[in-house]
Amino acid sequence: MNFKKSSTFLSCIMFILLPSLITSQTCQKSCGNVPIKYPFGTGPGCGDPRFQPYVMCNNQQLSFKTHTGCYPVTSIDYNYQIMYISDPSMSTCACTQPSKGFSLDANAPFTFHDETVFALLDCATDSSPIYKSNNEGTNSTFPMCDSQGAPVCSLLYSCQAISRLNLPISTCCVYTPVDLGPAFEMDLTKLQCSSYSALYGFSGEELNPQAWKYGIALKYKFNFNNDYPDMCANCEKSNGVCGYGGPYSSFVCNCPSGFNTTNDCFLGSAWSNSFKNVPWHIGVVLINALGLFIVFVLM
Repeated sequence: MNFKKSSTFLSCIMFILLPSLITSQTCQKSCGNVPIKYPFGTGPGCGDPRFQPYVMCNNQQLSFKTHTGCYPVTSIDYNYQIMYISDPSMSTCACTQPSKGFSLDANAPFTFHDETVFALLDCATDSSPIYKSNNEGTNSTFPMCDSQGAPVCSLLYSCQAISRLNLPISTCCVYTPVDLGPAFEMDLTKLQCSSYSALYGFSGEELNPQAWKYGIALKYKFNFNNDYPDMCANCEKSNGVCGYGGPYSSFVCNCPSGFNTTNDCFLGSAWSNSFKNVPWHIGVVLINALGLFIVFVLM
């Protein structure tokens, strides 16, 4: 095969492969029924690298990962920067079950939202570290929890699933707002509690625990100043998805064409300053035309 034929063959191969590239956007805009926006991503190289180890999309299920387990993400409020997750092992008004607890990784870019309430259930009042003696020389104890949590405990313990256990109200301990210390650790085995319940809203029915919003609300920030990156905003306006790449995890814009750029999904200076404002889909047409031209010239 001579040089001319080799060049023609190579050009044809490139032209054939080009259409597959224009539909191979790596970073997706949803995971199941949950829309995905910055700072989250659907895989490595997508979103913000600080969040990638903790929020992932597997088999169209968005999950939140900590050292205590992997939890389904039920929804994300991007306006108020709140992510809602559920813990299949926690107790609710509908069912009660044993649990080891829930913890955040200390270096994770998340904190508990102020509306999150943790209720520790069936705790050993005589030996749990969350209880201490009322006075020396007496056997009475009290929980070192939120003194305003008694209504939550009494209502939870009135639920049919929990009331069957015949637990005294004193074995319930409420944390609100949630403060698990610098390690963000809730080890129910060490606390000698059999389970916990978490909720982030009362749905306007504070006296009806069956209607409460069970789950965990986590707050996140974009960065120290909580500013939405301008580069990411420009990328999204051009139908791209914000991501990162390279040895320093620098910003990239993942485009519908399957290519990454350092700004947005409009053809930039890498092609020509005259094409800077050409939309990505027109750019793909131009690339295909260039491929055809090369084939024509070399034949």
